[in-house]
Amino acid sequence: MGFFVHILGSGASMPTGHRSCSAQVVNVEGFKILIDAGEGVQNQIRRAHVKMQSIGTILISHLHGDHFFGLPGLISSMHLCGRTEPLDIFAPQGLNEVLGAIFRVSNTALAFPLNIHTIGPDTQQPILSNNKCTIRSFPIYHSIETYGFIIEEKRKNALSLKRNVATQYNLSADDMQKIKQGADYLMPDGTVIPNSLLTQQPKQPKRYAYCCDTSYNENLIPILNGVELLCFDCTFDSKNTDLAISKGHGTTVQAATLAKQAGVGQLLLTHFSARFKDITPLLDEAHSIFPNTIAATDLDMIDMQNVSKQ
Repeated sequence: MGFFVHILGSGASMPTGHRSCSAQVVNVEGFKILIDAGEGVQNQIRRAHVKMQSIGTILISHLHGDHFFGLPGLISSMHLCGRTEPLDIFAPQGLNEVLGAIFRVSNTALAFPLNIHTIGPDTQQPILSNNKCTIRSFPIYHSIETYGFIIEEKRKNALSLKRNVATQYNLSADDMQKIKQGADYLMPDGTVIPNSLLTQQPKQPKRYAYCCDTSYNENLIPILNGVELLCFDCTFDSKNTDLAISKGHGTTVQAATLAKQAGVGQLLLTHFSARFKDITPLLDEAHSIFPNTIAATDLDMIDMQNVSKQ
């Protein structure tokens, strides 16, 4: 099923005609994680053709409205559409009180378990681990308590068949199973095909890091070191560096510099200020420092298997 990042919203502070507020769905082998839930997230989920009820875990980076105001409506829609499966939400302290007040005054009694887990301040705190992936949180540098996340797919230990091997040797299902377990293949004429010619080693697990909203800070370098894809705050261009610092946001140059220092594979810029109708100049600034940079666009999907180190 793969490892995909689906951009639902890439704008900052407020939605515009072409960018919604922050939200992403990360799909790891069918396990779907919603990161942030800015206003309008329900509509973006539908536009992205993601099944709302398939989302099992939600990560909220911080409690600014453009990152979680869409959450109460999303939960309510899940309830109205008959959800019975539990929903786990990981967020900074305070979300439980907010949601409790909303559901209390609206007289909403959810038909499914809502499990809200408070994220602590520990660096690279593991918050979830299953047979698909591991999720870690870590503090980042904004105007209020804010966290970043690293999602790492679980290592696959089994060998896999090289391309066209099954057809080339007319392998049966039983043959393929034995070869994947390390056996050589004995051909009908008695020729032995070594396992090493038939299989390939499992790929190294890939990591996706999400840091939005945050300003530049070198403490992030060892945490982000070597991740394949880094999504980072790019609210402003370099001309607005002082403004970015005052508001706890990042710039093109800061994001690209951090990506270079951390040796990441690819940089994904997001959280663009509405003042930028054309983000080409922002990309140009980032490319001058870190060429392997792309810009988030609403409803784009990134295949992590196509993301590699420079």
